[in-house]
Amino acid sequence: MSFDLVATVALSGGLLFVGYGMQRLIPWLARLNIPAPVIGGLIASVAVLFARIYGLPVPMFDTTLQRPLLVAFFTTIGFSASVALLRVGGPQVALLLVIVTVFAILQNLMGMGIAIAFGQDPLFGVLTGSVTLMGGPATGLAFAPLFEAAGVEGAASIAIAAAMAGIVIGGLVGGPVATFLIERHRLRGPRAAGNAPVEAAAMQVRIDPQPALQPEDDAARAYVALKTVVIVLMAMWSGSWISAAINSTGVTLPEYIGAMLAAALIRNFDDRTGWIGLPHAAVDLLGAVALSLFLVMALMTLDLTQLAGLALPLIVILTAQLALVAALSIWPIFQLLGRDYDAAVTTGGTIGFALGTTANAMAVMRTLVERFGASPRAFLVAPLVGAFFIDFTNALVITGFLNLFG
Repeated sequence: MSFDLVATVALSGGLLFVGYGMQRLIPWLARLNIPAPVIGGLIASVAVLFARIYGLPVPMFDTTLQRPLLVAFFTTIGFSASVALLRVGGPQVALLLVIVTVFAILQNLMGMGIAIAFGQDPLFGVLTGSVTLMGGPATGLAFAPLFEAAGVEGAASIAIAAAMAGIVIGGLVGGPVATFLIERHRLRGPRAAGNAPVEAAAMQVRIDPQPALQPEDDAARAYVALKTVVIVLMAMWSGSWISAAINSTGVTLPEYIGAMLAAALIRNFDDRTGWIGLPHAAVDLLGAVALSLFLVMALMTLDLTQLAGLALPLIVILTAQLALVAALSIWPIFQLLGRDYDAAVTTGGTIGFALGTTANAMAVMRTLVERFGASPRAFLVAPLVGAFFIDFTNALVITGFLNLFG
């Protein structure tokens, strides 16, 4: 059974909406922030697993678009890396970025130690460390081919298994740890002010040099859409040259790094001049579409039989990572962030994205502020670091481990 390019993309889109449907039918999937593309893609991979087990025909997919979709998504992330955003968050953003970058290194060192104890490749521990926990499923699947080439068999399947477990754990643990800190130190936020306006402002993590275009007709909307696609494609194109130049030095980097750097340069140039007028909302929308289709397409092709025999070391590593995150969050992360109420809420959000995704972080912090009061600083700092800046530094950390131990 073979699916051509159009059929593969069409099936990916159908499975994506199956995932959304499953979120509505099974509410706890949404509460745990399990992404709809992951749900739909895993349904397909489990179906393929049963086909392999029972000797049924295994479908073959044309995944030609998988790579450009991945690069397009990380390119849109690159457009978010603004120096001006760092100024908005102030020292807290820079401090948290340094903390979680160091934490990413510790995640990898711990994972490597446990992997070696189980007789596994040390890079197995890195793959189940900051690659999939701090990075999430997209980063895990992006780096999987490099880990596969370095000798980690079934890297994509391992990556998605670790990322899924991390999403669940991060959503469950962040709130209790932050609540412990709040109650132990008798901290509270201002309850009367509410947090919805602050959260909305914090999540508008864009500094537009000119007013956003409000299209009033189809021609204006088409212009914005076309402009967005062309800008992203130009960044991807120029980024390919940057990646080639870096790789020519012997440094192993995923191909999306060059595109992210190119996008960041374009973003900061536009922040200073306003000449391009980047349509940030449209860029984000394009990135969300690219990521959703990429995740479904990548998960459809997973061979889950490659996880056989790796369950025990994977469970041990994830358990140890959970203990590490909880311990370091209580001390020293909470202390470094200021030991106040905002620091406690930010710590809860940090646990969310250090083990799962930024969606976990936001869900944890929303729960905390509904109970204990508003935390404007946390809703500014945690999303800036978790959604954007850590992708850059974590990629450098992962690349360093790959080049040292690959």
